[in-house]
Amino acid sequence: MELLELLKERYSVRKYSERPVEQEKLDKIIEAAMVAPSAKNFQPVRIYELKSEEAIARIRGITRCAYNAPVVMMVTVDKNIEWHNELEEGVTSGQQDAAIAATHMMLEAASLGIGSVWVCWFPNTAVHEAFELPENEKVVLLMPMGYAADDSKPVANHFNKISKEEMVREL
Repeated sequence: MELLELLKERYSVRKYSERPVEQEKLDKIIEAAMVAPSAKNFQPVRIYELKSEEAIARIRGITRCAYNAPVVMMVTVDKNIEWHNELEEGVTSGQQDAAIAATHMMLEAASLGIGSVWVCWFPNTAVHEAFELPENEKVVLLMPMGYAADDSKPVANHFNKISKEEMVREL
């Protein structure tokens, strides 16, 4: 399948089957994140595979947006090694680096037949504390993933896209 076709077919899965995801596929998804570019190649992204019964129960107890997926990837940034823009105070690369790595993961998952959904709606501090993350790490997103349930489908507005004229500005 060509990349553009994959991009058009992929949707955010919010209903998963109970079928476990094979470790070989999870390893490929992680590898996709590992080859993602990062600012100055500092590589501040850290990924936690939440897949044990205990970890899954814990994340489901914190947010309903785990969608009963068998695996939830938690993407964090190490604030001690993210790139800092010397030209402007407070501008760092961590969020962007995490977004690039997560996008790689999401697309590799889709290419392997694994559904996923990018989740930002959760209490970051509660997740950080529940998983006893190091102080220097910031939780950026959760990515539940697994095989889509037979009756899974995109949300109603999934195919509503703005026009090229609305999105692109020529200067």
